[in-house]
Amino acid sequence: MSANFWSPIKLSVEIASISGILVLIFGLFFGKIMAGKNFKGKVLLETGFLLPLVLPPTVVGFLLIVIFGRNSPIGQVIELLMHQPLMFTKWAAVIASTVVAFPLMYQSAKAGFEAIDEDIENAARVDGANELKLFFTISIPLALKAIISGAILSFSRALGEFGATLMFAGNIPGRTQTIPTAIYIAIDSGNMQLAWLWAISMMAISFIMLLCVHFTKS
Repeated sequence: MSANFWSPIKLSVEIASISGILVLIFGLFFGKIMAGKNFKGKVLLETGFLLPLVLPPTVVGFLLIVIFGRNSPIGQVIELLMHQPLMFTKWAAVIASTVVAFPLMYQSAKAGFEAIDEDIENAARVDGANELKLFFTISIPLALKAIISGAILSFSRALGEFGATLMFAGNIPGRTQTIPTAIYIAIDSGNMQLAWLWAISMMAISFIMLLCVHFTKS
């Protein structure tokens, strides 16, 4: 009971943490590029970034299978490097969680960067700061509240990912079984006590994450 209970929790936190780091990196990069910029095709590109927010999880999972499955060029290259298919591995769960959590980080980072007074950044450029130094010493500190909020929300979203993960990574105990998939299997098998314990754990973690977002904004 103890091992069965803690395994999905540990794996969920591990997957969400890795996804959170990837989402933070990509969210900051693309958020900074897109903030305050106007160029041809921006609307289409930004719509693509936000698409995982509105797509059904099964569609996201299907697209991941098409892109990274064994019959795709990308999937074949990954299989050659990893000596095994990407699907039904922990890394498949990481990719699924990253894809669905990215829009939240991107939106928060972009909003934070757009709120920065351009005169401050321009003054730093006049003083000789290059774009990289400007990004790390001016832009990120000034947008830090929005970035932290986005990171927390993205972590929470990655932690609760279910549909795309189930399709792309499966539900292998000890390897790809996260809390949401474990709850689904527990209910399906009639083990309501275990399902309740996992559900309460998920609600407790999510509640704490949302409290952190609230205190960050205050």
